[in-house]
Amino acid sequence: MVNNALKEIRESRLMSKAELAQKAMLSPITISRIEKGLPCRLETMRKIILALNYNLCDKKKIFFN
Repeated sequence: MVNNALKEIRESRLMSKAELAQKAMLSPITISRIEKGLPCRLETMRKIILALNYNLCDKKKIFFN
C-alpha cells in the first residue's frame, strides 16, 4: 500500500476522478486504485502531479513514499 493525499487534494480542488483522469491522460479506474493506496508507476505519478499543477519536486505533498 502506498500512502498518498491524492483524494484529499483532488476533492479540495473540486475535481472529480474523471476530470483528473482526463487531465492526466489516465483512466478513472487508475485514479481510484491510486486513491485506495495501490502502487503505481513513476510515470503515472508524474502525470498526476503535473495534472494537479504541482511541480515534480512537490511529489512528497501528494505521494508520501
